[in-house]
Amino acid sequence: MSHRTAIVILALVVAMSSVAFAADEKASGVVNINTAGSEQLQMLPRVGPALAERIIEFRESHGPFGSIDELVAVKGIGETSLDKLTPFVTTDGTTTLDTKVKLPRSTASGSKTG
Repeated sequence: MSHRTAIVILALVVAMSSVAFAADEKASGVVNINTAGSEQLQMLPRVGPALAERIIEFRESHGPFGSIDELVAVKGIGETSLDKLTPFVTTDGTTTLDTKVKLPRSTASGSKTG
């Protein structure tokens, strides 16, 4: 019986790992936030048309981003969003990301109840 339990636990761990790393397998590359257009910015995780336009408007009003950390000055991007964007953005070079990054939804650890 303990052998069967170990196999079930191992299978669950493998299944959970596959879900957690699914975004990494499908999406690779970066988006240059200083040169990307709206469609390229929308390939970033949780960036839709409205946020992409705010990034572009901020860049046009304030000049190029000096660092990735400056994205928090854009309305709608906080520290948590920045952490999710960081692996996929750059301030120089060519945009190489060619597919939409879809990250798994976070679990209930940060959710509010009642």
